[in-house]
Amino acid sequence: MIKAEAAIIGGSSTNSINFPQDVAGFDNIKVLEEQIIMETPFGTSPPLTLFQLGGKNYLTVKFHGWRPGVSRGRASQQLFWVFKEAGVKEIFSEGGVGAVNHLLNPRDLLLPTDYIDLSMRKDVSISSDYLLIMRQPVCPRLHDKLFKAAQEHGDGYRVFDRGIYAVTDGRHFESVAEVNMIKQYGADVVGQSMCPEVYLAREIGACYGRIDMVVNYAEGVVTPWQHEELKDIFYGQSQRIAKILLQAAQMPDMVECRCQELRKETLINTKGE
Repeated sequence: MIKAEAAIIGGSSTNSINFPQDVAGFDNIKVLEEQIIMETPFGTSPPLTLFQLGGKNYLTVKFHGWRPGVSRGRASQQLFWVFKEAGVKEIFSEGGVGAVNHLLNPRDLLLPTDYIDLSMRKDVSISSDYLLIMRQPVCPRLHDKLFKAAQEHGDGYRVFDRGIYAVTDGRHFESVAEVNMIKQYGADVVGQSMCPEVYLAREIGACYGRIDMVVNYAEGVVTPWQHEELKDIFYGQSQRIAKILLQAAQMPDMVECRCQELRKETLINTKGE
């Protein structure tokens, strides 16, 4: 079994490049193995890459492990089972989101600090062994690294260090009425990947941090989104997000976290004892 201390989950922003090999300015990256595919209790895993950065082994995967013919919930179970078996204890994730808060603009960066799960991907778990406490879903230690890296590699775009991420199923965009509902819930952005990743990370005992780029206004917010602008963001911003992820990954710890204290042994006996 492969071993890695940390993982980087690629989303829409890094999907157009060969990550991490194509990222400029990081000559200390050593790719150890590519196209790693594992058999899991939830089916065949997506292909992963194992690389070394700063003396630490990382696993990375494209587009959250999503692929045709595999439900997104099942893809997450496959991916996080591999992370668990590999010994991953830190997870950085990225994605593209729609702006629900009308003060956000395309290409802004936001580091979500909480979430509202409106998806129908329920009971997506690896096991039933733990009680998961989600009062602080995002690791403050990884969050601090990502924020500092985003400030360094933000290319002049705005960076917000807090926000609420509403999770929907996709793949379609939300309707105007749905966006209005999400706005009333207090969310700042809407996307499709923070859940179940955030609670699967807690289930396997890993710290979780993420950064999201605003790629469009949500329906009914400010102005209708344009396909050409969305395309330009997906293909034109990959290096920026990739550099932020790699820079954050090799930064020293400056903030403590207590993520491990937020996973408890289950109180429910499922063995009939």
